[in-house]
Amino acid sequence: MTADELVFFVNGRKVVEKNADPETTLLAYLRRKLGLSGTKLGCGEGACGACTVMLSKYDHLQNKIAHFSVTACQVPICSLHHVAVTTVEGIGSTKSRLHPVQERIAKCHGSQCGFCTPGMVMSMYTLLRNEPKPTMEEIEDAVEGNLCRCTGYRPILQGFRTFARDGGCYGGNEDNPNCCMNQKKDHTVILSPSLFNTEKFIPMDSTQEPIFPPELLRLKGAPQKQLRFEGERVTWIQATTLKELLDLKAQHPEAKLVVGNTEIGIEMKFKNKLFPVIVCPAWIPELNSVEHGPEGITFGAACTLSSVEKTLQEAIAKLPVHKTEVFKGVLEQLRWFGGKQVKSLASIGGNIITASPISDLNPVFMACGAKLTIVSRGTRRTIQMDHTFFPGYRKTLVGPEEILLSIEIPYSREGEFFSAFKQASRREDDIAKVTCGMRVLFEPGTTHVKELALCFGGMADRTISALKTTRKQLSHFWNEKLLQEVSADLAEELKLSPDAPGGMVEFRRTLTLSFFFKFYLMVLQKLGQQDSEDKCGRLDPTFASATLLFQKDPPANVQFYQEVPKCHSEEDTVGRPIPHLSATMQASGEAVYCDDMPRYDNELSLRLVTSTRAHAKIKSIDVSEAQKVPGFVCFISADDVPGSNETGIANDETVFAKDKVTCVGHIIGAVVTDTPEHAQRAAQGVKITYEDLPAIITIEDAIKNNSFYGHEVKIEKGDLKKGFSEADHIVAGELHIGGQEHFYLETQCTIAVPKGEAGEMELFVSTQNTMKTQSFVANMLGVPANRIVVRVKRMGGGFGGKETRSTVVSTAVALAAYKTGCPVRCMLDRDEDMLITGGRHPFLARYKVGFMKTGIIVALEVNHYSNAGNTMDLSDGVRKKALFHMDNSYKIPNIRGTGWLCKTNLASNMAFRGFGGPQGMLIAEYWMSEVAVTCGLPAEEVRRKNMYNEGDLTHFNQKLEGFTLPRCWDECLASSQYHARRSEVDKFNRENSWKKRGLCIIPTKFGISYTSHYLNQAGALIHVYTDGSVLLTHGGTEMGQGLHTKMVQVASQALKIPISKIYLSEASTNTVPNATPTAASVSSDINGQAIYEACQTILKRLEPFKKKNPSGSWEDWVKAAYEDPVSLSATGFYYTPNIGYSFETNSGKAYHYFSYGVACSEVEIDCLTGDHKNIRTDIVMDVGCSLNPAIDIGQVEGAFVQGMGLFTMEELHYSPEGSLLTRGPSTYKIPRFGNIPIEFRVSLLRDSPNKKAIYASKAVGEPPLFLAASIFFAIKDAIHAARAQHTDHGMKELFRLDSPATPEKIRNACIDKFTTLCVTDVPENCKPWSVRV
Repeated sequence: MTADELVFFVNGRKVVEKNADPETTLLAYLRRKLGLSGTKLGCGEGACGACTVMLSKYDHLQNKIAHFSVTACQVPICSLHHVAVTTVEGIGSTKSRLHPVQERIAKCHGSQCGFCTPGMVMSMYTLLRNEPKPTMEEIEDAVEGNLCRCTGYRPILQGFRTFARDGGCYGGNEDNPNCCMNQKKDHTVILSPSLFNTEKFIPMDSTQEPIFPPELLRLKGAPQKQLRFEGERVTWIQATTLKELLDLKAQHPEAKLVVGNTEIGIEMKFKNKLFPVIVCPAWIPELNSVEHGPEGITFGAACTLSSVEKTLQEAIAKLPVHKTEVFKGVLEQLRWFGGKQVKSLASIGGNIITASPISDLNPVFMACGAKLTIVSRGTRRTIQMDHTFFPGYRKTLVGPEEILLSIEIPYSREGEFFSAFKQASRREDDIAKVTCGMRVLFEPGTTHVKELALCFGGMADRTISALKTTRKQLSHFWNEKLLQEVSADLAEELKLSPDAPGGMVEFRRTLTLSFFFKFYLMVLQKLGQQDSEDKCGRLDPTFASATLLFQKDPPANVQFYQEVPKCHSEEDTVGRPIPHLSATMQASGEAVYCDDMPRYDNELSLRLVTSTRAHAKIKSIDVSEAQKVPGFVCFISADDVPGSNETGIANDETVFAKDKVTCVGHIIGAVVTDTPEHAQRAAQGVKITYEDLPAIITIEDAIKNNSFYGHEVKIEKGDLKKGFSEADHIVAGELHIGGQEHFYLETQCTIAVPKGEAGEMELFVSTQNTMKTQSFVANMLGVPANRIVVRVKRMGGGFGGKETRSTVVSTAVALAAYKTGCPVRCMLDRDEDMLITGGRHPFLARYKVGFMKTGIIVALEVNHYSNAGNTMDLSDGVRKKALFHMDNSYKIPNIRGTGWLCKTNLASNMAFRGFGGPQGMLIAEYWMSEVAVTCGLPAEEVRRKNMYNEGDLTHFNQKLEGFTLPRCWDECLASSQYHARRSEVDKFNRENSWKKRGLCIIPTKFGISYTSHYLNQAGALIHVYTDGSVLLTHGGTEMGQGLHTKMVQVASQALKIPISKIYLSEASTNTVPNATPTAASVSSDINGQAIYEACQTILKRLEPFKKKNPSGSWEDWVKAAYEDPVSLSATGFYYTPNIGYSFETNSGKAYHYFSYGVACSEVEIDCLTGDHKNIRTDIVMDVGCSLNPAIDIGQVEGAFVQGMGLFTMEELHYSPEGSLLTRGPSTYKIPRFGNIPIEFRVSLLRDSPNKKAIYASKAVGEPPLFLAASIFFAIKDAIHAARAQHTDHGMKELFRLDSPATPEKIRNACIDKFTTLCVTDVPENCKPWSVRV
């Protein structure tokens, strides 16, 4: 049979594809075939939103054009016949006119690295196409499926809020009563003007949007015909009638039915599954119909979750309350199910048939007794979804030739109550740990139980019903006795083995009881205590809050900064909140990232081949299967390296593993093919045999086996023995701090272009480190460094993750380019990136602290163990940074800190924002919190008592000068109204038994400099052209932190010319050699100073011409200098003086200066589920005289939210064999919009010039990250209140809370009658699902 033509529209342009391959996604097609690179690849699984586009099609059921947002990485092009696609390029550009959405996200500082920005823009744009005047809640809902790793989300919301109809933000317009700044007049600080001016925004005009293609409108009445698309391995058939579909299912019983591709797409991409025949039933009317019947609402199986949600919302608004209990339960699950993009694609039938054991909806359908209609050729049956519907893992009662036609969701009845619950690591868009539907029906007019259904996901290999428990309770009364019996029975019936997949066994078992308790209370509340005491329990008023569903207020935020005095000229740009210079290009999709560069004609694609064993000998490598893949070119390995295979910061690594692998993800070789898809298939075809060796995975393993890199490092001061002997109290303990994945939105990427002569090669790389990228490639190829040019335009985020580990990709790609003589490109998939590159070092601390009963610390000893992984990389620097910060901000007379680097069989851990500082400081605040509890003193009082003063010496003997921390502390205490809120928190905790609040204020002191003195150097190069324009280059790279913007501001100030005359194109090794990596927060300091020096050279040369022509313009002087032959090009160089510390003598200067800050945070925890919400955070940060307050506030907020991820939600899971289990956004959870503090107030400390850096500024990238520990300790404070209430369980006052404080750890720490029922014994030889590394 011949294949059909695929016809669709992109940005108004008709696309006719004669060879549509079902395996091609819309994202790949847009980027490679159509050259539209604004839509980004962030994860490939629809969970990050970077590839969001808008689809528009004529909806035959509603007779109107429907617009919806989707993730292009999940949409097969074959599903787009007669659909119009709109991408970020299609709505506006800097060349013509920006769309208001693009303009506002840029000018409101909502784009830092910019990689997530096109997706954010398209999510918001789609909302505005459907709802030109949305509410703030609708705006938050629209972007919930989008991730950002840089901004901390606040500026994005603030920019989009300007479209809202409910007040929105008026950007500091003091005359407007709706302005958030006029709501509360309680702050004593003089308000600075807003970071942006809303009056200058282009107004939103919905009449100016692109029209739906007329050709598609004309086709709306035409009959649809069956379509068939033949790919290389897969056939896609689009059925148009139910009869066609059933015939196809009879011919191809094994065929997969695909509507949204949200499940099958992931199985094909990440699980390497192949489905030769795919049938798409999305056009069939019966599968899309919605019928309101006498017993419930029937949905066709192809109805999307968005349409189900909308229908149920409308039904709830119209129907009597007693009929909509089940609908409300379904909506509660859909509310947290996923972003708009996923709900627009995923179908209700697909959700059922996927039969996921952790499905959010199936327990709800099972509990309510939903009816399923199943049909095949010649048969039709309707069954109730009950405990028999899922006979096994991912299996249902639907036969191979049958399909699910529809599902009826029933109305609830009088006397029937229903609830649905779900608990995950993160509220929004996360896979459940446990999910459930619960229903009770009472005998008419009584509280006698007639029917009870308790159905669970996450408690077995399928959705199950707790039948043993529920059958016992029939005809019992709804009272305390029933509650106790059900709790005990559920704990008995729903047991999990200690090695159950998914782990978290006690947590999951406890959740089943907690959920039932919530349900019990909700029903009591609804019954309204209509009966006498003995039959039905009464609701304790302190229990009432346990019944409340999770609600979050719309965000409110204020930013304070010191404005530039009015007397300064407008061209004085330093200190002004100028938007990121490429923000508008990022918002329009025009900004070019590494993988956006147009493809070369003869370009090849590379895919790494990595180890599946943690420690093993390589016995053989067989590439015969890979060679059969179309487009295969070659396989490269250590044998192909012309220079040295030895590489790495400590020269302890290889480009490719030879003979032995030392971690899962260790690079063994790479395949080179014509396309990325063929490369993925070829890499799977490489078969490697191993001989396993014993592996060391965890820190405890390493300590037991004495597996360390080198010797320990120590800082010691005072007399420890004497200190401990004089102490009134001594507390000892240990704390584990988990690692963290960088999750930059743009994964590692390199393009290598061989130049064909003298070994020259040009590399375009997403790296923070041009120098090491150049030297490692030169060393591997055996050529001098001068033959290799490395160029970096910008990165889509870095955070330390592209400081050293980017080289493992770029070196391999360079070898492939050398071997083939062709340009070669590789951009890692998210799962590869997470597997190969490592992250933040996990730490184990063993501490002992001695203190007086007044809370004064007299002695401290801490042993720090960090998991370095399989190579040294930068682990030594991380260890030293942790030791330098083990005091945080406190004066400790007698102290010893020791650091060990554990050598393990994990991917090497590396630099990550804060570089060991956050770990060292968290340990300090942890024992500090225990000191306060032991002394019975307020924590803030104990912290203040022990704080350093101006002129004190640190434990590494550096004198504190310009110590502004006490000012930050006092300002934060006042602006957060700490003491008044402390009383409010205590009152709340007395009035609520199952919800608790916590409040905490935390300081930070962060040292600024590289500890290796020679790295504190920077170079700059300035060219002035005869038209007066200036080209600026420096050694730093742009990864979203606004470095290039600040550097242009510095040059503008120094040369006294407007920033419009200055351009900064890229960082490269052929303009500024030997550049220090862009890291350690020092880049503005050192590069800014180098630029300043270069500017002074230029100005000195222009001086004579200025004197000759004092009233002339900049252009006049430049032209005169050129004609006089005077050089208009200058280099600048700077290095930080007097840096150099000795661990041997504990002397010398470790840091140039310190950055200071204080944060106060309030949280609320749900003691039954472990959920928490961040109510309010106030930050006061000393950034000196800010070079750009908008960028600096963005850095403070972004770092804080990243720290919040580190300390409360981001958890890496490893199997006992050392394989990373969390390899993408579906399993690894970074903060989303809904996680940021509801009230987020950031203030930059006024009048605090820093005489040690350019224009009196201070470093800002890393220091604020640790302030998120205020949330961790506020959670600990709330748990403390919960434990104080349940004293009958023999709990100690001091309890251990490891980081991150996930729902599991919070719930398990809130010991109560439910947790004690779920204690699980772990036998000696039990192999857990995951281990803590």
